Amino acid sequence: MIEPILVGAGRIGLALARRAETKGTPTQLLGRHDRWDVLDQPAGQPIALCVRNDDLAVVLPRIPQHRHCDLLFLQNGMLRDWLAKQGLAQASRGLLFFAVADRTCDPAPGGVSPLWGHHAQEFANWLNALDLPAAAVTAQEFADIELEKLLWNCCLGVVCQAQHCTATEAATVYASQLADLVAELAQVGRPALRAQADNEALTQRIISYSLQLGDYRAAVKEWPWRNGWFVAEAKRRNMACPLHDRLLHQAMGESAGAV
Repeated sequence: MIEPILVGAGRIGLALARRAETKGTPTQLLGRHDRWDVLDQPAGQPIALCVRNDDLAVVLPRIPQHRHCDLLFLQNGMLRDWLAKQGLAQASRGLLFFAVADRTCDPAPGGVSPLWGHHAQEFANWLNALDLPAAAVTAQEFADIELEKLLWNCCLGVVCQAQHCTATEAATVYASQLADLVAELAQVGRPALRAQADNEALTQRIISYSLQLGDYRAAVKEWPWRNGWFVAEAKRRNMACPLHDRLLHQAMGESAGAV
């Protein structure tokens, strides 16, 4: 069994470290104030980055160059552009399908977490040992799931915030609007991710998952990595997204145009 290094003592890092300790599974947790010289050891064990997207630019320079091959990025949102600029387009990736309400809570599994890349299979095995379902997938499978989760975050967030509704209401009362928004943004995201998932399948899964969330109220978050990326990418491709634009202004006002 591997002994991954978890970087980031926030909700995800702490929850994984606690679960690993409970299961007697080896791991190391690094917070911002810990000594990071453990990363000087030879390459081999995965380094799972459990930090917020905006913190990646601060964390990456602290990782020795010879360990970049061990990096495993677990962030949501459109991460590919940033990774490519860092020369890390082939870095291992993961999308976590479990919820951690706060820093004191255990992970609540919500599906199988897909992983892709050099450390995908061994980290999936490690998560499964923690009773957190995970699986190594192909690059194409990962791209399709990545698009689905990106659309779920962005579409549900803006509909809930614009309509002042819960996730269940977004998937029922505003189901038609949610489906139209998925189709509109999928045309922007699909070529960027080289994804193949069709609109109907994406919408069905997004609505099905949203129905499980009850009174949860999603919102527009992490602007440059989520909805802001769609605004910028649509502009770059000269593509119109009138429904997304309207809902953003309804949810956020004039600040929605700032990318």
